[in-house]
Order: sequence, then structure tokens, then C-alpha cells
Amino acid sequence: MTAPTTIRALSVERLDIPLLAPFGIAGGAQEVARNLLVTIELADGTRGYGEAAPFPAFNGETQASAQAAIEAVRSALEGADVREWRPIAAALRERIGGAGSARCAIETAVLDALTRRARMPLFVFFGGASSSLETDMTITTGTVEQAGPAALAILDRGIRTIKVKIGGGDLGLDLARIVAIHAVAPDSPLILDGNGGMSADEALELMGALQLQQIRPALLEQPVPGDDWEGMRQLARWGGVPLAADETASSAAHVLRLVTERAAHVVNIKLMKCGVVEALDIAAICRGAGLRLMIGGMVESLLAMTMSAHVAAGLGGFEFVDLDTPMFLAENPFRGGFQQHGARLDLAAIEAGHGVTPR
Repeated sequence: MTAPTTIRALSVERLDIPLLAPFGIAGGAQEVARNLLVTIELADGTRGYGEAAPFPAFNGETQASAQAAIEAVRSALEGADVREWRPIAAALRERIGGAGSARCAIETAVLDALTRRARMPLFVFFGGASSSLETDMTITTGTVEQAGPAALAILDRGIRTIKVKIGGGDLGLDLARIVAIHAVAPDSPLILDGNGGMSADEALELMGALQLQQIRPALLEQPVPGDDWEGMRQLARWGGVPLAADETASSAAHVLRLVTERAAHVVNIKLMKCGVVEALDIAAICRGAGLRLMIGGMVESLLAMTMSAHVAAGLGGFEFVDLDTPMFLAENPFRGGFQQHGARLDLAAIEAGHGVTPR
């Protein structure tokens, strides 16, 4: 007899959402979020939803490659039982391990279906530590003239912590933009995110120049390329500010290496890099090793951002929260999700699953 928690069908469709303005990082800019929507239907009719948000400038993963990975495992998933969510995740890791956003979408849909059927919100499923978070907001790459007004617009939203994309190859521009932001938001903690666009020497030079300006960032995130382990070690030791790993922290194995080589103080956990279940493993490693926690994402809609909020709020202990990309999208194709009031992301009203459904 088929269990009601058996996956009857899995479908995937394109989810293209225009941005209000191009989202620029050191590796390039994105004008449209070319994502995917995964829907899982159980034998009893319960549906769960997941989002894949590949970001080619981050790791080369594309909408087409993510969709191909999902299609490659669809037949194996149909007939599986969502109660066996960890074995499902292990199978995905073995078969499509390099397709992080595809793994994330499927695992999100599996856990959403499981907890919708159980009438349990996911933040409770993950531990129930909290039902709310406070996010930062990002100033993407741009000019000095744009930097100050962008910071003021963030403050007008009721958001205090400002993240600044740097590392485009011009240290003078980076410095001038940061100074302009600090001038209009002197009390705002600043997170500087290089997305791997700098060398260690360039990052140290920028930190020295900021020190002369009496500006101390709250966090320096991934200034050097993801495979520059020596650069990360050097900055963790000599950078003078907490160092976060993002691209370097792409798997649980890499986070273990960060621990042993003392190459970061903070790990930015993104479900899109490795799926939900491996992200839980990464959080456990960080807790055991004393690394501080950050939650972030790619260019994601309300669905994926809400899922990340459930993970971070449910587990608790995330000092840095970067779940801002729904504010950059020109459309919201979903209902439900977290309720946002200024910087506060509130999950308390969600009764089951992640609480997001397509319109």
C-alpha cells in the first residue's frame, strides 16, 4: 500500500523574475533572476515547493544546467517517501552534487511537503530557537555618486546594517564608495563583500586605508577567490576585522578545511550552494568549531529567502543575516512567506511548511 507521504509527481518550471535594477557583484551583474520552481506532490495531494536560484557569476551554475540536473533525478525521486528526507538528500549529493541550487530546490520542496502535511512550520522543525531575524540590505557595485543615496534609501526602509559589494578592480573606487556610505550612515555596521574579486594584498591595502579613515567594517566577506586558501589564511590573521568565507565555504568538506587552517572567523551559509541538508551539516561544524554564523543567498525570490529564514531562525545563533534579495525584484509571484517590517523578518504567522505558495 502506498504511503500518503510518497512522492507521486515532481515537476520543474522556469521562474524568471525581472530585477528593479541590475544586481552587480565583482564577477558580473544580473538583470533578471533566472530561477526554477520545483513542485512535489504527495500521494495524498499535499504539495511542497522549492526554488533553484543559480547565479552564473557566483559559481557558473545556470538555469539550464540546474533544470537538467533536476530532470536527471526526477524518476528516482518519484516513488520516494518524504519522511526519508536525509537519504533523499544523500542520493542527490551523490548524483548531482555539483548542482547546488537544484539540490536546494528539491530538498526545500521535500521538507515543505513533509511539514505542510504535519501542520508544522519549518522554523519549528529546525529547532524553534526563534521566529524572527533582522536582515541587512546590499548596495551593489556602482559609482561613488550612487553610494550615499543608496545608503540613505536603506536607512529609510528601517534597515540599519548595510552590505557593500566591492572588488571590481579599482581600490580607489571601493574606498571612495565606502567613505561616502559611512558619511551618511556613520552608525551603520558595514559588511564589505568582495565576491572573490581581490587579492589578499589588495584587501589588506583597503583595510589599511579604511583604518586611516577611522572606519572599521563589521565584517569582510570573501575578498579573495574561493580557491585562494593562502589569501584567506593571511586575511584571517592580519586583516584586522572578522573574515567571512562564502565561495570558499561551498561544502561541508571545505568548511572543515577552513576550521583546520584557521582561514575564516565567520561562514556564510547559503542553501543554494549545497542544498538544505548539507547546510545543516555546515552549521553543526561551525558550532562545534566556534565559527560564527551568517545566512545569505543568491538572487532569490520570497520562496527561497523564506526557507533560509526558517533555517537560521530555527537553528538560532546567526549573527549576520543577508536575506534581502526580494527587495530587489520587480515582481513577487508568490503568496505568504515571512512578513517584513523594516529589517525584521517575521515567521510567526506561518502555520505549516515554509508558508509560501505560487500565486
